[in-house]
Amino acid sequence: MWLLASIVGLVALLSPWAFARVEMPGGARMARWSAQNLQLSLLPPVWMGDVAAEARVEAARAAGEHVPGRMLGTDRIGRDVAARLVAGSALSLALGLAAAVVATAIGVCWGSAAAWFAGPVDAALMRIVDVLYALPSILLATLLGVAVDGFAERTLGDASPGMRLALNLLTMLVAIAGVGWLTMSRVVRGQVLSLRERAFIEAARAAGAGSAHIFRKHLLPNLAGPVAAYAALAVPAAILSESFLSFLGIGIRDPLPSLGNLAADGLPELNLVKGRWWLLAPPCAVIAMALLSLNFAADRLRDRLDPASAG
Repeated sequence: MWLLASIVGLVALLSPWAFARVEMPGGARMARWSAQNLQLSLLPPVWMGDVAAEARVEAARAAGEHVPGRMLGTDRIGRDVAARLVAGSALSLALGLAAAVVATAIGVCWGSAAAWFAGPVDAALMRIVDVLYALPSILLATLLGVAVDGFAERTLGDASPGMRLALNLLTMLVAIAGVGWLTMSRVVRGQVLSLRERAFIEAARAAGAGSAHIFRKHLLPNLAGPVAAYAALAVPAAILSESFLSFLGIGIRDPLPSLGNLAADGLPELNLVKGRWWLLAPPCAVIAMALLSLNFAADRLRDRLDPASAG
């Protein structure tokens, strides 16, 4: 838990710095994670003490050019890797959390409806889940991304870059949440099938309570524990999906940073001539630590809230 709290706290603390605007030559202002200088591309971290890199930086300062931060060096177009890592971590964590919330909401509604109405409704809804389970999630995400890109080219040709970036984030949210609710729906269906035969549900029906009242007052409180436990497990799964899709070039795309596309950008820089490891190691380390800490925290939460999973 302390590792997860440290990662989230550090990202929250540094996000205002990474998203802050910096002054560029000519008076323009850009977010620190997107500010670039091609003359200072592929600089090593400042603590490596590269003499040639220091000379390039001093020349840029003398010319009045923008000098990016160098705590983790710069990328191939001269952007601050540390700022992009913080911004990418914030976007990946936020997208993972949002996708988990959406997937949980859909799964709870779908599974509850299937179990409560039973019969043909249950059969139809759960066969849809089975069909979606059989389809590769990467294929669905790819098809959705291609369809949205085609739509954007036809209808948003003159749209602002901000609108395109927002559309990219929304597409990723839909793609991840669109398949992330399947397991939740099965978990909730099993819980509701068990609860609907309990004596307190029968008593509520006998008292004349409607389905909406029973669901809100009796089912939801008893579903809260298992739902919260499995929702916690959905967060690292969503972050991993986003990172994998972005690594393949399907998810969040440049110039927006994410843990996945930062790792993808750093991979070509590992070569036998001059390996620039600082472009690949930091995002991979953050992905590993975030997934490990989130999974450990989710397991502990599940053990506390879902007694059926104990052992």
